[in-house]
Amino acid sequence: MVAERELHDRLLRIALAEVRRRSGRTPVTGPELDDVAYQAAGDAMLAILGKLGEFRGESRFTTWAYKFVILEVSSKLGRHYWRNPPVALDAGQWERLPDRLGLDPHQHAEAAGILAEVRHVIESELTAHQRRIFIAVIVDGIPLDALADKLNLQRNAIYKVIFDTRRKIRRALVAKGYLDEAGAGRR
Repeated sequence: MVAERELHDRLLRIALAEVRRRSGRTPVTGPELDDVAYQAAGDAMLAILGKLGEFRGESRFTTWAYKFVILEVSSKLGRHYWRNPPVALDAGQWERLPDRLGLDPHQHAEAAGILAEVRHVIESELTAHQRRIFIAVIVDGIPLDALADKLNLQRNAIYKVIFDTRRKIRRALVAKGYLDEAGAGRR
């Protein structure tokens, strides 16, 4: 019983640290954020006790337990995100984006060209799956954990899609002369 209490205390400390670390990227704040940590620690504790027989001793027990609480925090924050998701940019907002960044006319013209090329790549060269994930994460700013939870995907799968998508966009920007091969900017 003492060992379980100590484990739960450690899981709670980890969960609290993790929700605070992620607090800037989630709409969950204040006491609700602490509640997420308490729930994650409790659910991780139950999962650990349920899978105790599967612990093979290939790592420290605390390292093994740490994984459970981090996954619980990710899952819970992901579910909370979808309660009040942000509004996505519409076509007009895309076009006003350079203005909102405070660019001068020359920069605005260059940014408009880059933005037009990026939109072209998104609309014509990406698969529907790539487009959906790229727009959700990069344009709409949806946290990876929230999107992974919503689409029932692993974070690594989303990272891979974003990596592949950025590579396609970069290739198009290099081909149009907006970036040089090294990515240092316009030639």
